[in-house]
Amino acid sequence: MIILITGASHTGKTILAQRMLEKVRYPYLSIDHLKMGLIRSGHTRLTPEDDEELTPYLWPIVREMMKTAIENRQNLIVEGCYVPFDWRKDLEEEYLSSVRFICLAMTEKYIEEHFDEIIGNESAVEARAVVSDCTAEALKDDNRKYIDGFQRAGEQVTLIDDCFEKTLESLVNGTAAFL
Repeated sequence: MIILITGASHTGKTILAQRMLEKVRYPYLSIDHLKMGLIRSGHTRLTPEDDEELTPYLWPIVREMMKTAIENRQNLIVEGCYVPFDWRKDLEEEYLSSVRFICLAMTEKYIEEHFDEIIGNESAVEARAVVSDCTAEALKDDNRKYIDGFQRAGEQVTLIDDCFEKTLESLVNGTAAFL
């Protein structure tokens, strides 16, 4: 089984992946780690700021890693923002039936009411480089992009609207029960 977690920046994808790892004991792959490995090793001319180009560059690699894990009957949590909205078109049904997809996004109301808390938790799991120019408006735009794109593609998006902790707890427990 593959648990594929994606969503907008700062939505708690990494926290969710970490909690899933602890609950279901599946190994965890960060697409950001793959990205930085390829960038730092010189295997791409892309930079961390090249978001538009990174999804089509990274997704084929991630997709084939997922397929290999499924073929080998290995479980894996894959987490990161570099998942195309139409990701399902790249996998045959024999693979799709082994993927549990989760997309996280925050409502505008949640961002407005919890902006300082969101920014304060951006390094909750990993010591990430703090983006000092991150604004509430930028987060709203990013979340709108994910909500609109994945919903247009027919995907369910888990909206964080009220309580972040309850939302994540529900996803962890729901996924564990699903497995």
